[in-house]
Amino acid sequence: MRDFDQIFAISADRHGGPESLEAKLTRPRPVQELAQLPEAHWLATLTKCVFQAGFNWKVIEHKWAGFEAAFDGFDVGRCAFMDDEKFDALITDTRIVRNGPKIATVRDNAALLLELRAEGGVSETLGGWPSEDYIGLLDMLKTRGSRLGGMTGQYAMRFAGRDAFILSRDVTARLIAEGVVDKQPTSKTAMKAVQSAFNTWCDQSGRSLSEVSRVLAMSV
Repeated sequence: MRDFDQIFAISADRHGGPESLEAKLTRPRPVQELAQLPEAHWLATLTKCVFQAGFNWKVIEHKWAGFEAAFDGFDVGRCAFMDDEKFDALITDTRIVRNGPKIATVRDNAALLLELRAEGGVSETLGGWPSEDYIGLLDMLKTRGSRLGGMTGQYAMRFAGRDAFILSRDVTARLIAEGVVDKQPTSKTAMKAVQSAFNTWCDQSGRSLSEVSRVLAMSV
């Protein structure tokens, strides 16, 4: 496995030099800033990523104002206690994508955020989860959330602003090239190997998961 400086050099060579590469890196919000984010921000982000999965992202973005209105500004309490009448109305609401199973995830994931209030709050749990155990956070989202496994949970954490890696095709290609995994990582053993590699590169560089992830993606 190459050290981070070697991979950074490969990426910089492909993207116009170190300064150009630095300008393209994604950096997470500070933990203190994440702690101030309202619950609605997290629920909205989870919802957008669920609806984008397997769908045209531009369509979801175009309709997003309609989603905000239809789901009451993603008020966690109102979404968690959505009754059947409200659900049935959403199934026919042209302001949103009318996908019943995905609409149901808004209620289910709002209920998860209510549960997290007793565990310190969603911002503390999702925003403050140690980056060194990011795969633990992803596993929690997959296990306790609705349709938050795989890439959906990864994109949701990145778009919410927390420190996150995304196992895109290019990132996975670099991980394979470095001998970390031999295919798209899905098993717990493979994910532990991925976390260990990211932890090593973060320690070597003093950078975040988000930055390391982008450097890996742009090295391919």
